[in-house]
Amino acid sequence: MARVRYGARTEAEIAAARTASSKLPDIWSTGVVAVWESDPDAVAAVLPPPLKPTQRPLVRANISKVDLPGYPLGAGSVAVAAEHGGVQGWYPLVMPMTHERALIGGREVFGEPKKLGEVEVERDGLVVRASLARHGIAFVEVRGAVSGALPLPEPVQKTDFYFKFLPAVDGSGFDADPVLVHCVRNEKVRKLEGITGDVVLRESMYDPVADLPVRRVVEITIGEKTTDQRGRVAERVSAQALLPYIHQRYDDPQQILDGPPEGSV
Repeated sequence: MARVRYGARTEAEIAAARTASSKLPDIWSTGVVAVWESDPDAVAAVLPPPLKPTQRPLVRANISKVDLPGYPLGAGSVAVAAEHGGVQGWYPLVMPMTHERALIGGREVFGEPKKLGEVEVERDGLVVRASLARHGIAFVEVRGAVSGALPLPEPVQKTDFYFKFLPAVDGSGFDADPVLVHCVRNEKVRKLEGITGDVVLRESMYDPVADLPVRRVVEITIGEKTTDQRGRVAERVSAQALLPYIHQRYDDPQQILDGPPEGSV
């Protein structure tokens, strides 16, 4: 009988896949990072408890292209500075990815708010333009000119905060208590340049980052970096406290209540 591909994998196949994933080489990306000071009340408003705002109301847009062999990937995020349990990091609100494969692991394992989208990083000499778009709207655009090389930073550890949850089958909340995930990334940079430019936020009902206005641009850079990541559950959180923020994850919050039509398979 031919191999039934939906059938169970053997222990050896599972072990081989786990070993292969743990030995991935460094994957380098080219990306634009823009950080700006925003309205402190707006930044505080998007943080589900127990996350708290930091002293500076910072927002960060990260827009990168990854030249994976045969599988070029665009990846981005818009995040706000946050703190939890004495750890300072970033809380991403949206993470556009250009391929489904990049979505699945991040959403299902870590609880990352990834969505399919369009990611552009363009450079023509000293002129740079980078953008994140969904539903035909480039809701974040960074543009400017390279101003010169910057000193390479030492390898650094950064933390992102995610909420991992499953909406309840009966539409009444969650199937289990949500968890707050600390995702720790070890970042190495091999090239870094400054950019003199600006950040444009466009109105989008699906990705309303325009509610986090640019009060002052702190820095814009373009560089080449590689990261790895490890996550851990920091704590279980109140379902009641998280429910008012669940719409952040979906274009249409009602879709989590949608079941299959009667008689469908």
